[in-house]
Amino acid sequence: MTKDFYCHPSAVVDDGCTIGAGTKIWHFAHILGGTRIGARCVIAQNVMIGPNAVVGDGCKVQNNVSIYEGVTLEDDVFCGPSMVFTNVLYPRAHVNRRAEFLPTLVRKGATIGANATIVCGTTLGRYAMVGAGAVVTRDVQDHALVIGAPARRIGWVSRSGDRLGDDLVCPRTAERYRLDGAGLRLLD
Repeated sequence: MTKDFYCHPSAVVDDGCTIGAGTKIWHFAHILGGTRIGARCVIAQNVMIGPNAVVGDGCKVQNNVSIYEGVTLEDDVFCGPSMVFTNVLYPRAHVNRRAEFLPTLVRKGATIGANATIVCGTTLGRYAMVGAGAVVTRDVQDHALVIGAPARRIGWVSRSGDRLGDDLVCPRTAERYRLDGAGLRLLD
């Protein structure tokens, strides 16, 4: 069997993982059993993923991030350095709460800034942007820009990550958006 991804010699990939073509796994990363990582991903230094986590195609996971069981990243998600996913709402060292892990979904194209915290059980919408250091305690709409602790929406961003003005037109691509119940939608 040919390995069509790169794994640094200091990284560990446990048996039972699926790693897509063109993915790069860097220094001291650990991919636990049952984890699925898509194609063309970059898994940076000291990252831990799994067991049984799902990372889509084209994702970038920066240094010092742990992606636990129950976390799903769709395609093209960016996880900034040292950002955090939680896995239970009320952790205690002396209480086993593995049966209480809540699923967390990060939709296509979302960005999570450095040192942000994503509380388990939440969904980050498509192309949402979570500012550095934000604490997400509830679902984030598609294309929403959120900051603070707890995170609150301060604006909207385009697929390319540019902040949108009142006209909802991307300054980089001229794509036009409209608001609906789920957040922002690209006009065809």
